[in-house]
Amino acid sequence: MSFGAQFKPPSLPPNDSFTSQTVIVTGGNRGLGLEAARHFVQLGAAKVILGCRSLPSGQAAAADIASSSGRDDVCEVWELDLADFSSIHRFVERVSGLERLDVAVANAGVATTRFSKTAAGLETTVAVNVVGTFLLAFNLVPVLRRSARQNNMPGHLVIVSSGVHKWAKFNERLQASIFESLNKDDEGYMADRYNVSKLLDLLIVRSLAARLVPAPDGDVPVIVNAVDPGLCKTDLGREVKGMQKIIFSLVKAVIGRTAEEGSRILVYAATAGKETHGQYLVNNAVAMPSDWVVGEEGTKTQERVWNELLQLLEGVQPGLAGSLVP
Repeated sequence: MSFGAQFKPPSLPPNDSFTSQTVIVTGGNRGLGLEAARHFVQLGAAKVILGCRSLPSGQAAAADIASSSGRDDVCEVWELDLADFSSIHRFVERVSGLERLDVAVANAGVATTRFSKTAAGLETTVAVNVVGTFLLAFNLVPVLRRSARQNNMPGHLVIVSSGVHKWAKFNERLQASIFESLNKDDEGYMADRYNVSKLLDLLIVRSLAARLVPAPDGDVPVIVNAVDPGLCKTDLGREVKGMQKIIFSLVKAVIGRTAEEGSRILVYAATAGKETHGQYLVNNAVAMPSDWVVGEEGTKTQERVWNELLQLLEGVQPGLAGSLVP
């Protein structure tokens, strides 16, 4: 996103845009997720599910939304820890029991320079921002598709990426296995890890969209896109240390948007048409990702990332890839 665009926050869709719809927002208890959830409630959604690691924090967020919107029967708080595969599967089981699901916004993420691993042996940033996010997303696609057919309107899967994908050095791509190298305890890698995770999100969205083949009539039952909310004044990056934290905090203080302003593009993406399928969105418009992403090396690396991710996820949930087929 350009410097000037930071000061031109996008607009919201009309007030009745989500009437009767069911919406999921991961990380809905704070920052962008909280403000996006608030907008969905205010724009008429029948049910907004906040997927949160902390139930007390989620319940406080739901109460805050109810107070500000005057609608106290819309938000539900469901436990979801994207670093824990069993938590994701429990969440998916609950989702499968919904009468309908129209929108899923994969917003939850972490940014840290501290190396740690999850119980599954994955570096935490990659586990949450990439592997857990797409384990959840791939499981939601069939539910979104079914609901789309029942209600004669497309489902929306929104993945929160970032303009920092353009800064990623992504040295892990030079290794024999990208995801194995993402598990290395290397300070040089960790300094770049958040940027890389958002680049991976964008690459995977592009691959996923290509495989959610449009119907013969040109309709897309599930529209998937990647959004860049811009630099926002949230507590993302609270675990970043050293000079990176100082620089990030200063820049954010000077040009950062409010979380409410940044959340508007998440909401827009949940109403956007099939022209945004597989696209990167900035300020409520399709934008070009980095030259590397659309170049020859990026295209080849995208296929590697997709194949490695599928292999990893098949080890977690055999047969998952087959559920993506229309």
